[in-house]
Amino acid sequence: MSANPILLQMKYARVVERFAEICHLSLGEALDFFYHSQEYQLISQGFSDLHCMSDEYLAEDLQEEYRKRA
Repeated sequence: MSANPILLQMKYARVVERFAEICHLSLGEALDFFYHSQEYQLISQGFSDLHCMSDEYLAEDLQEEYRKRA
């Protein structure tokens, strides 16, 4: 299933903002990490309807990926 590109961009913005809050990062740092994350690759490819998950879930998933890389 593919998501509407505009709605997907809005979702990215919400997820990145929440990710920045919970990891105490600037929006720029959070955005850079997001666009280089495995999660972004999966969402942008429409893998397993991951884009349908809640913003909070995706932000926490990003947080986990961030911790593993640190």
